[in-house]
Amino acid sequence: MDHRVTFPQVIGHESSAVIEDLGEGVASWKLGDRVTVRPLDPCGQCPACRRGYGHVCQKLKFIGIDAPGAMQALWTVPAHTLHRLPDALSLQDAALVEPIAVACHDVRLGEVQRGEFAVVIGGGPIGALVALVAQHKGARVIVTEINPFRIALLRKIGLEVYDPRETDVAAMVTAETSEAEADVVFEVSSSPQGAELMTKLPGVRGRVVMVAVFPKPVPVDLHKFFWREMRLIGTRVYEPVDFDEAIDLLATTKVPFRSLITDVYSLDGLEKGLLQMEQGADVMKILVDCAA
Repeated sequence: MDHRVTFPQVIGHESSAVIEDLGEGVASWKLGDRVTVRPLDPCGQCPACRRGYGHVCQKLKFIGIDAPGAMQALWTVPAHTLHRLPDALSLQDAALVEPIAVACHDVRLGEVQRGEFAVVIGGGPIGALVALVAQHKGARVIVTEINPFRIALLRKIGLEVYDPRETDVAAMVTAETSEAEADVVFEVSSSPQGAELMTKLPGVRGRVVMVAVFPKPVPVDLHKFFWREMRLIGTRVYEPVDFDEAIDLLATTKVPFRSLITDVYSLDGLEKGLLQMEQGADVMKILVDCAA
């Protein structure tokens, strides 16, 4: 999505905040309310919007990419993007609501049920959150990941993780399920290897959920979809219900979401944090305290 960002631009779309000012006519909020932002601004007129799918609006403005984002001390957003935060939920934890909402959307569209066998390909921040939400739903979840730091972290918080360079994941899933194979597979790696692996894992009428953004077409074994009557499910961002679920999970459960926070920097430390991520350092989620 780089081509959609013009310079200069303030980026950032995962946020928590306190309302400092209100525009004319905004009656449902008051100063001091604690909120998170669902950073989507649909047109309301296109065919997708008319069908109730504003999150995939054909003219969607993604706030933080197409419009100024959250990495600033004061941020003006449309009132319809706000979700209220419970008093007991810290602003630091609430900064995770947006990516958790992504995971809630993916797991919901993947129709994950208690007792199912799920595989998450890619153990980065979104893959980790998808795994935690699916596990909370009662599925047995395994994650594939190649980064040693992420493998260690995810195992520490109770996830079953395998390096596909060391483990034949398809053979392992076959053995673990008595040849029934996985019920649902989430592709979150954006890699050709992940696209190849995702069709090897599901059983009859299994589901493959596409979470990752592939910038270029990659080979996919479509014969497996025919042979096993598998389903391929596309997912994109989230809907209001997913934000509500994410807030509830953060506030009322013991799912270890906050364990994914590696560091918290002030705005002055933003460049350092971005470089850490770009260079593949030992990080999972870095938060930016814009008020510090």
